[in-house]
Amino acid sequence: MKKYSFLFCLTLLSFITQAQLRFGGMGRPTAPAQTELNYASPQEYEIADIVVSGSKFYDGNSMITLSGLRVGDKIKVPGDAVSSAIKKLMDQGILEEVEVQAAKIEGNKIWLVIHLKERPRLFRIEYNGIRKGEQETLSDKIKTYKGKIITATVKKNIELAIKKHYQEKGFLNVGIKIAERTDTLRGNNATMKIYIKKGDKVKISKIQFDGVSEMKLSTLKRKLKGTKEKKFWRIFTPSKYVPKKFEEDKGKLIEYYNKKGYRDAQILKDSVYKDSDRTVKVIFKIEEGRQYHYRNIFWEGNYIYPDSVLTEILGVKKGDIYNTEDLEKRLNGKPQEDVSSAYMDNGYLYFQCEPVETAVVGDSIDITFRITEGKQATINKVIVNGNTKTSDHVVMREIRTLPGQKFNKSAIIRTVRELSTIGYFNPEKITPNPIPKADGTVDIEYNVEEKPSDQIELSGGWGGYIGFVGTLGVTFNNFSAKNIGNWESWKPLPSGDGQKLSVRFQANGVAYQNYSLSFTEPWLGGKKPNSFSVTLSRNISYPYKIQQYNYLSNPYAYGYGYGYGYGTGTTTSTLTTAQQDSATNAQNNAHFNSTSLSFSLGKRLKWPDDYFSLSNSLSLSLIDIAGLGSSYYGYPEGKSLSIAFVTNLSRNSIDNPTFPRYGSSFSLTASLTPPYSLISGNVNSTLIEYHKWMFDASWFTAITNKLVFHMRTHLGFLGSYNPKKDISVFERFDVGGSGMMTGFAIASRDIIGLRGYKDRILGSQGTVPNGGVAYNKFVMEMRYPVSLNPSATIFLLAFAEGGNNFANYQEYNPFKLYKSAGLGARIFMPAFGMIGIDYGWAFDKVPGVSDFGRQAFTFSIGQQIR
Repeated sequence: MKKYSFLFCLTLLSFITQAQLRFGGMGRPTAPAQTELNYASPQEYEIADIVVSGSKFYDGNSMITLSGLRVGDKIKVPGDAVSSAIKKLMDQGILEEVEVQAAKIEGNKIWLVIHLKERPRLFRIEYNGIRKGEQETLSDKIKTYKGKIITATVKKNIELAIKKHYQEKGFLNVGIKIAERTDTLRGNNATMKIYIKKGDKVKISKIQFDGVSEMKLSTLKRKLKGTKEKKFWRIFTPSKYVPKKFEEDKGKLIEYYNKKGYRDAQILKDSVYKDSDRTVKVIFKIEEGRQYHYRNIFWEGNYIYPDSVLTEILGVKKGDIYNTEDLEKRLNGKPQEDVSSAYMDNGYLYFQCEPVETAVVGDSIDITFRITEGKQATINKVIVNGNTKTSDHVVMREIRTLPGQKFNKSAIIRTVRELSTIGYFNPEKITPNPIPKADGTVDIEYNVEEKPSDQIELSGGWGGYIGFVGTLGVTFNNFSAKNIGNWESWKPLPSGDGQKLSVRFQANGVAYQNYSLSFTEPWLGGKKPNSFSVTLSRNISYPYKIQQYNYLSNPYAYGYGYGYGYGTGTTTSTLTTAQQDSATNAQNNAHFNSTSLSFSLGKRLKWPDDYFSLSNSLSLSLIDIAGLGSSYYGYPEGKSLSIAFVTNLSRNSIDNPTFPRYGSSFSLTASLTPPYSLISGNVNSTLIEYHKWMFDASWFTAITNKLVFHMRTHLGFLGSYNPKKDISVFERFDVGGSGMMTGFAIASRDIIGLRGYKDRILGSQGTVPNGGVAYNKFVMEMRYPVSLNPSATIFLLAFAEGGNNFANYQEYNPFKLYKSAGLGARIFMPAFGMIGIDYGWAFDKVPGVSDFGRQAFTFSIGQQIR
């Protein structure tokens, strides 16, 4: 038998470089061919049989089906049928090579063998040349490629993804080499080994501007936020050339020119020259054009408001610099201050205003505003989506757009603010969606996303003189009292009705304990925003037992010790055993206890605007002091009763309680007890008497989209009705530290933080030993968010603040301040609330105090009011 071997030379598409068509050479006997192949004159054969060789992981019959060849088909050889079959198989992307061989030819019949070489799948990626942390970052970026067939395209995409990652970090010369190793133990899988050579970061040696005469070069360089020159002092915005940021910065340059009235400004050319492997030089060639101004302003299509009213709202005058970005804000910007609000707050949902430049004369522009007022729209339905936990009525009572009312743009924005401040929803995900209807009405849809709002406080720390203090507390911010009897709603407690229940316990053992329980109903009766709160607290402390836990290093420092009751200078060495035991028992029983109960009623006001609220409360406190001596903070021995009426007027327009960007708040609080001494003439009564005034103001404004400036002012004053009676030793002020109220005397003090100084250093233990009767504090902060994720909101801050505490009004001087500055961070987690840590530099010394009263780090838990 003579064996014939024929080679079918096929013309394939350009991208099939590894596919081959061969006949014969299979190492198996073949029948003698009766005719030889003539490439100039193809002949027709009938397929007698088709077999598949080399297919380990794919079904052979499936491969034959995909090829399009069938037993019994008549094909021309050479011809398109075989080349088409190879193309179809290669198009699947799972094969590396395809060969078609003729095993035998007899007469007009042909036996075909399809030989396949399968591509492996990507099982593992190994890196070489980079740190482990970088490997994890890259693995996360290219994890979607794992499990895919390894093709040239996959390799190229992985290489491009890695290059893009490093180029965004300034490594423009990164080198990447990819090797592939088949893992025979894991079937048709392969390991890809990636060799990375990052090289050095490419920095910018110089930024040059050509053609600039109207702008300061330093100003233009500042506008390039991601493209900075190499400077030794540059830390937070290091110099590195990143192509993506470079393109963004070119747009920012033109935006800045446009804001300044240079509407024709353009970058004619930009060039990046390579100085070395580490540096490049950037050159901008700019055509500034001329600066334009407004000339004449015209209005068309306005029937509701005359031209004069719209021009006044617009706030643009003849001669003002022509600024298209500012113009857009004046048309469709801040609620109640732009032109669109004048219409949309009055129901004109379909209002449109198109500014058109109607004339350009020299450096002046005439602009015409073409208005389409449309018809007024009435609200048909209000729909809330996403409140899976909070009851519908809790959401609906905060909504300012009600069915039957005219459409109101400002009311929608105000609703978003109200839904943010109640704290049950992610502020970044509250989205209103007006849905116009064919009948001239509009449905308003509010989409919300629930976030965890309950908080757990479980902490331990050193509470100054009191020693180690453990705290356990839980606050349910969305409690439901009416569902207490419904056991199915206990998850872990009934929730959804917007009430607040808080329980807190703090102790360091038998020496100090504090318990508190509070409940708040924000909508008493369910129809009006009239809040009701009740709070019960109990404070128990035994200072001499606290002494055993390092309360005092010197038992005589405050005029008491084991010699108390036996005369000054008496020591334990001069006492009998019985006297020592009696003194010890007296000290162990010496205590500072207090019990407080308060009731509060509050309501929202509509005048001067509906951001105002007024609350009134009645507070009762019974304080029991025994065995401590008159020198103990000046507190009187025995029981004292305080009955105070507290009224608070406040206004709050802050947009977001966690990370505010704009808005303000202020609070004026007056705490008044009856003037017992004026009524009875008794200045030594056990009834606590005082009047107390507190003022707190806070203001936020966004410098950029993320950078926020925050300013605060806090003032406090304590006074007496009767000039013959000393100002009460209760309700005084302590200043310094984190402002956390940890201590046995907190029931009778206001604790004000002052970062950079020790806790309460300007008060109970520092320059004002018995506490101040007046204080002031001023704060400035710059805040920048790292993450606005509701599960962990993180922002950084830089602060400068000053404050002081005064023992009497003769010493009061609002300009005499203990000053500090520093850096800090805040982390808000729904389960724990706001956690803060600050590092402060104190600029002033506190006289007579160790370390001059300075303390670099301060730690805080919760939203600090002052």
